[in-house]
Amino acid sequence: MTYDFSMTDEQRSIVEVTRAFVERELSPHEEEVERTGSVRPELLTEIKRKALAAGLYAANMPESVGGAGLDTVTLVLVEKELGKTSYALHYTGVARPSNILLAGTPEQRERYLLPCVRGERVECLAMTEPEAGSDVRAIRTRAIRDGDGWRIHGTKHFISHADESDFVILLARTGTDETGRGTMSIFLIDLDTPGVSLHAGYRNVSHRGYTNSTIQFDNAFVPADCLLGEEGEGFALAGTWLAATRLQVAATCLGRAERALELSIAHAANRVQFGQPIGRFQGVGFKLAEMTVELRAAELLTLDAAWRVDQGTATDADIAIAKLKATEMLAMVADEAIQIHGGMGLMDELPLERIWRDARIERIWDGTSEIQRHIISRSLLRPRGA
Repeated sequence: MTYDFSMTDEQRSIVEVTRAFVERELSPHEEEVERTGSVRPELLTEIKRKALAAGLYAANMPESVGGAGLDTVTLVLVEKELGKTSYALHYTGVARPSNILLAGTPEQRERYLLPCVRGERVECLAMTEPEAGSDVRAIRTRAIRDGDGWRIHGTKHFISHADESDFVILLARTGTDETGRGTMSIFLIDLDTPGVSLHAGYRNVSHRGYTNSTIQFDNAFVPADCLLGEEGEGFALAGTWLAATRLQVAATCLGRAERALELSIAHAANRVQFGQPIGRFQGVGFKLAEMTVELRAAELLTLDAAWRVDQGTATDADIAIAKLKATEMLAMVADEAIQIHGGMGLMDELPLERIWRDARIERIWDGTSEIQRHIISRSLLRPRGA
């Protein structure tokens, strides 16, 4: 198998546009978001407008629905550049609507998908519950048939940017299969539906300004046409979303790690102690070398997984390998970057303490590192009957 990840002229142009957008429209607002813990509504509106004009909004969506139609490798390159700045700024301001919405009927596309692509509506996805995180099949939120619709009961938490969303993509139990395990379905539910209430979530040390909420469903009635796909297919549909977001997480980790490494190299070259740049000391120089090796390995594994997606050959393990390596790599690079900078690394005059804090969540959300290792090991053992 031969790989060539050198950028095409088109990819290089897209990366340059994204990098310029980040430097001009997003990075200048990092300190404000860190200080206030929020993105001003008027700032968010302005970022969305400029992202739409730049062609960066909904870049993950196919051209047939108004998106940029980028292939997965190019999307990874874009996500890497976006990842260099505040998550709250780039994820809410430069939205990438959930690919689950592509499974909708023509009517659902008109009501939910297309407005998201145009920046008119925002979605959030609700899977996690207080008693169900990694074990998605343990969710308790239920959808019960009621005449020509469904009654929804349950609670979801850790729901990202729900307070800025118009509707929720909900995973709920709708029955049991022949083995007695719960079957899942997905529903599209407007957040102003009676019986649906939104509550402030938890304060998070990672990604300030990127909020989470709790959503309560108290006998909320939704019509039958809110069901996305077929009844009982929710788990499979959710899997398509997880693959895309896990690659996205891996790619944004690359961007932050690259930023931390660049700062570290500059500091090691310019900081003089004992009469010479500290980078000449083996204790610092070797750190830079190890950080570079780990970043290069994570980038290649992420590009490899993206390439396999484009070829139609990607497995869950391919995605898990990329997500695992990139998130663990970022933790190491962020920590070593602070060590190289010494006390100043922990001061908020530099972005390193933010990168360090933000890195912690990446090994948890969208599937913990332990879950990724489970997926990888299972792929190795199953062919041998173990």
